[in-house]
Amino acid sequence: MTINNFTVGKLKHWQVIAVLLAAWDVLAVNFAYFFALWIRFDCAYSRISPSFLSVFAYFAPFYTFFCIFVFWRSHLYRSIWRFASYDELLKTIQATVITTVFHIAATLLICAFRTSPGRMPISYYVIGAVTQFFLVAGIRFSYRFMILLRKDRFRTGDTSCRVMLIGAGEAGRLILRDVNHTTESRDRVVCIIDDNQNKWNRSVDGVPVVGGRDEILHAVKEYQISKIYFAIPTATVQERRDILQICNESGCELMQLPGLYQLTSGEVKVSRMKKVSIEDLLGREPIRTDLSEVFSFIHGKRVLVTGGGGSIGSELCRQIAAHDPEMLIILDIYENNAYSIQLELKEKFPDLDLEVLIGSVRDSRKMFDLFKEYRPQIVYHAAAHKHVPLMEDSPCESIKNNALGTYKTAYAAMMHGCERFVLISTDKAVNPTNIMGASKRICEMIIQSFDRKIKEGKASEIPQLYTHEGIETVDRDGDGKVFQNIRTEFVAVRFGNVLGSNGSVIPIFRKQIENGGPVTVTHPDIVRYFMTIPEAVSLVMLAGTYAKGGEIFVLDMGSPVKIDTLARNLIRLSGFKPDVDIKIEYSGLRPGEKLYEEKLMAEEGLQKTENDLIFIGKPLQFHVDAFLDQLKDLMTAAYKNRKNIRDQVQMIVSTYHPEGVAHTNQKQGQREYG
Repeated sequence: MTINNFTVGKLKHWQVIAVLLAAWDVLAVNFAYFFALWIRFDCAYSRISPSFLSVFAYFAPFYTFFCIFVFWRSHLYRSIWRFASYDELLKTIQATVITTVFHIAATLLICAFRTSPGRMPISYYVIGAVTQFFLVAGIRFSYRFMILLRKDRFRTGDTSCRVMLIGAGEAGRLILRDVNHTTESRDRVVCIIDDNQNKWNRSVDGVPVVGGRDEILHAVKEYQISKIYFAIPTATVQERRDILQICNESGCELMQLPGLYQLTSGEVKVSRMKKVSIEDLLGREPIRTDLSEVFSFIHGKRVLVTGGGGSIGSELCRQIAAHDPEMLIILDIYENNAYSIQLELKEKFPDLDLEVLIGSVRDSRKMFDLFKEYRPQIVYHAAAHKHVPLMEDSPCESIKNNALGTYKTAYAAMMHGCERFVLISTDKAVNPTNIMGASKRICEMIIQSFDRKIKEGKASEIPQLYTHEGIETVDRDGDGKVFQNIRTEFVAVRFGNVLGSNGSVIPIFRKQIENGGPVTVTHPDIVRYFMTIPEAVSLVMLAGTYAKGGEIFVLDMGSPVKIDTLARNLIRLSGFKPDVDIKIEYSGLRPGEKLYEEKLMAEEGLQKTENDLIFIGKPLQFHVDAFLDQLKDLMTAAYKNRKNIRDQVQMIVSTYHPEGVAHTNQKQGQREYG
């Protein structure tokens, strides 16, 4: 049986507290005004006029009932007092004012109907109201105060929770108060770093500002810091990188506010902070694109993503699905990845017209059937073998899947009315030293060849490559009519290593760190360009929108990053010391691996776009007809698994140098990167 949320025979904890507080309030409000009379008459009970005592005694029961009612209506019995703050204090003040006004009005009315005492003393009301406020508020806030005292005593003896705060601005002040005044937190800010010299040797809420970024490592030792909170949401990417790299040298746990929006939205709290990631230490300005035009291009279109279960492909699918395509078709040969993205998209976008297919881009019949049935208008071709060492051991598979798979998919797209075909390429296609990079360079040449032939009105001269003749033969009548009105625009997008993607070095390093090391780096001087998955996807989609045909879009990825530095930063972010807790071993360059990757061939040149970080490489001048003829022989060699296929690839890609490049690249890398 329950009555008004009370359980008979078993009160909830908060209800027991409420009853005890009500009992205290009964005593407090009566004591307060009796104490006021006692003080008014020089702390001598015998001097208090009997008429005053009579009015007090007569009015006390009514006043007690009224106070309990007002306190209840003000929610003074339902607040969680361990978290009491300004709001609870304001409620207590309001309740005290209301009850005081009632007390004055009621006692004056009672005295008016009596011949004596006339009225109660003014000091009676003043002292009574003040005493009542302190008694009512004191018991409630004392609980929070005691918890804070206990927490401070705990913190004093526990240096493992001592925090350094980077930033003495508005965000830093809010974080400081949230940390030092949150009873649930075991952290305590003990010093602040800020580059503004005007704030040095001063304090914020009693916490000293000890200096600028140059004092970080010294202050970590002096104050025995174990955590560092970065709270400068207005800092530029480079400022953030420079400060975080210094902090990372300390070996402390690093936390930061994700962005400036939290300051404007009032969400600056410890709970909103996130761990500093390896991406934050790269210090690249993120690529900023106006995606409204991109998504208006996608809206209402049938879109195909090959390799849609991979890291880039799946992010493409998420972004496309969020902007109302008529249909999204996902093709992947790996069923687990395809199933995973299928479940995710069905849950997030229940109204999406989604088709998930299992198949290979090297199967020309499969691709023709797919394009014939679904007629995609836009294709994002992300399917490819990307692991350099594996492809060095299986070069024919790299050619079959990357080069010939791209050719067959592009041909099927061209013959079925596709509007845009976007190839996802890699910086390894520039002056390639491995078969994977060379195969992707062939992919770029395929895209440029298709585009050039279509613009010249010679699409019929593009040979149809397949290993089994059959239903996919397009020009059965031999009159060439099927090649009329072909308008497909082909474009390639080239970028570097993608952080967190399948095959990225970051997951490998993390796994090695989890296993206690060692972390293996191929060479102490090896450098790479990096970008995030959202950046890569934005670039790919932008290319699909701006393409006029034949371009190779290139992202300016800023300065290259040493893999050795990346590994050391990741070890520190994991809470370990490089070469002490986790060893770093150098395994030597793998076959086909460079010390550095170029972003763009010198002969391609650069053309600016609307985005300062995106450039367009001019198409290479090569003999298209000769190239297309060579592809026939290359297909034969690949499917016969010939051992000398690298020689044939080198005849096609003149910049491919599979042997004797490591030493040359090492010298070039030393000259270029010091």
